[in-house]
This record gives sequence, structure tokens and C-alpha cells, in this order.
Amino acid sequence: MATLRPGSILDPQLECRTPDERRAHLGAGLVVTVAHAWKHAPRFRRQLEAAGLKPGDVHGLRDLSRIPITRKDALPAFQAEEPPFGGLLGGDVASMARLFQSPGPIHDAQGSEGDYWRFRHALAAAGFKKGDVVLVSASYHLTPLGFILDGAARSLGCPVIPGGVGQTELQLKAASGLGATAYLGTPSFLFQLLQKAREGNVPLKLEVAHVLAEMLPESLRSDIESFGVRCLQGYGTADLGCLAYECVEKGGWHLHPETIVEVLDLETGKPAAPGQPGEIVATIFDEAYPLVRFATGDIGTLAPEQRCACGRTAPKLAGLLGRVGDAVKVKGMFVRGGQMEAVLKKFPEAGRFRALVTREQHQDALTYEVEVDNPGQQGLPEAMADALREELKVRGEVKLVARGTLPEGGRKIDDRRVWK
Repeated sequence: MATLRPGSILDPQLECRTPDERRAHLGAGLVVTVAHAWKHAPRFRRQLEAAGLKPGDVHGLRDLSRIPITRKDALPAFQAEEPPFGGLLGGDVASMARLFQSPGPIHDAQGSEGDYWRFRHALAAAGFKKGDVVLVSASYHLTPLGFILDGAARSLGCPVIPGGVGQTELQLKAASGLGATAYLGTPSFLFQLLQKAREGNVPLKLEVAHVLAEMLPESLRSDIESFGVRCLQGYGTADLGCLAYECVEKGGWHLHPETIVEVLDLETGKPAAPGQPGEIVATIFDEAYPLVRFATGDIGTLAPEQRCACGRTAPKLAGLLGRVGDAVKVKGMFVRGGQMEAVLKKFPEAGRFRALVTREQHQDALTYEVEVDNPGQQGLPEAMADALREELKVRGEVKLVARGTLPEGGRKIDDRRVWK
């Protein structure tokens, strides 16, 4: 069992419930939230009425699947039709603490609670403790991430250094001078800070980090932890707040104890079995912004259920695989950019990549183009192809190309099939 830092927090009442207790608690929260949203969020009411439902028809989790899904991708259109929050806000705009505009554009709201986005559980699970001085390296400008992390840290009794984004030298100086012991932000920026500190012989007291907003490959985690900083990750969105988080045992992300998280099969819309990819759909118990069955567009899998040595009993997400739309069916199987990326990151030679999907004589063909320094390497294409086939269950050919060949920021999957 991994050890906790002294003072780390586990909330047994919330995080150690039995499965029956968890279902009862989440079901009760669903009933209250549906009633509140029906009364205050006109779009949700219309959606429920269109499904032939009223709040009295929802008695608990057994009725969850009857409630229509609201998709994140639809928010820009909803908010344009019914500004500023698309008829989904649970109260008056004047009662909100802050208002944001995220890329999309998507408007987000913050209610009045101190830890409005519920990330304190994630920080505690990572080993944050009261009195930690926390550097928050995330934007406080128009988008909510800085405030999300700031509120969570302060709710645990941690003073915050509001570092924002960029300005590596300035943030390093602040973290050193103010004695930061904990970090919140992206893993890539944390690694930059640690490298700069080593290069400049700048003393840092960082012991623990909770990172999010980008992928954390094990190679990057290992590099960060080589500096003596424990690095754990979490998952959430600006709309929904915290959905899942790692504990010190790792092995997946515990689902948040105060949130209903579903992983739904991409074709049937029914709950996906552990290990089966599905879209993550969540319901939060929030009066300010009561999102019910909100589809994130993220694809993930549930981990097989087993007792975690940390004491938390909530099921775990095994991880994220990509986005809805980042999936193409080839030879009857879904191929996802996130899965390809995870495989190719195991090859240090690999740079940018893409998959080309073509069709000839009614047969699909899959070719992976992978940038490397030496395209003439023997045996590497075959090794990559074998690893990709093992993960994606689809046979494809790997072609090595010189670095700079593929367009920066291009699609991971280029589907060139013509159906006629």
C-alpha cells in the first residue's frame, strides 16, 4: 500500500460507502436535482416533457436512463438560441459568483460555494494537506481552470500562489521564494519548472502535484517524479467540475462520490462493461447549473471493480481514449486516435503520426504514417504494427516518414474512403 503524506485526508462518510449506500445516495441526489432543474431550467423542462416525463417519474438511479442526454457539443447552439446559458442555468445570472467564456464559445457559470467544482477530494487523494503552499499554474482569464484549482486548494486550508500561465522564470521565482510545496496545473508545465529549477540551481520544496487538462503519459510522470515530486492526475470539465481522480494507489481514477458518472456504449447508448470504450456522461447535484446526463464527448473505459487499498470504494475509470468523433470504424472495429497515441508513445523514436484509411474492392485498408529521425530503421515498422494491432485489434501497415512530413496539428485519423 502506498503511503500518504502526514495530514492527508480521506472522508469515510463520502468515499467509503458500500455499493448499496452509494446507489441510494446518488439516486436521492438525482431526484432532488431533476425537480430543481424542472422548476428553474426551461430547456431541461422541455427536454423532459418531450420524453413524456415529469419529476415525479424519477425515483432514483433505476430511472436515470429514461432522462434525455444533453450534449456538450450542442451548448454553443443552445446558448445562441437562448442566451446566455441556453436555458440550463438553475438560477438567476445575478446570483452567480463568476461567469466565463470557454473556447467554443461556451459560457460557463460558477455558483457561490467555495469549492464549487468539487476538486478538494481529488487534491486530498493526491496527498495535499492543510498548510501546503500551492502554486496554481492555470489560467484565471475568461476560462475557469485557475479558479477551479484555486477554490479546491483553499477549501483544504492551503494558501495559493495564483501563477496563471506562462512566465516560467517568474513562476519559478515565486514558487521558490514563497516556499511552494504543492503544484496544480498541467504536467508539461510542471516538468518545465522542475527542469528550469535544476538548470538554474533554484531551490524548490515541491512535494506533490495534481495535474490535469492534458494527457499524463507514464514517461512524463516518471520524469516528474524523478525530481522527488509525487504526481497524480484528475479528470473533469469546466461545466461539470471534478468527475474522477487518482489516489496514491493509482490503477485508475476513482469516480467522484458526489457525481453520477456513466460510461455509455458508443453504438447502443447502454452502460458499457468494464474495459469497453464508451462516452462519459455525468450528472451533478448543483443548484446553480444543474446539468443532468450531460455528455462530455470524452471516450473512456471503466476499470474492473476491485477493492482499492486506499480505502475508497468508488469504481474507477481506467482512463481516457479520445473524443467522440476521434473514432473511425475500420474492418468492423473502432480505431481511435487516443489509442494509437498511447501505443506509439511506447516507442521513443516516434514523433507525429496519422492513420490513413482507404477502401478498394470493398475492402478497408489501414496505413499508419509515423515520423522518425531515421525512416530506414529495420524492424521498427513491424514492431509498431504489431503493437498497434494488439491494442486496436485491426491489422495495419506502418510506414516511417521523416520528421516534418506530416502537418502539425493535423487529424490523427484521415479517412479517405469514398462510399458509393
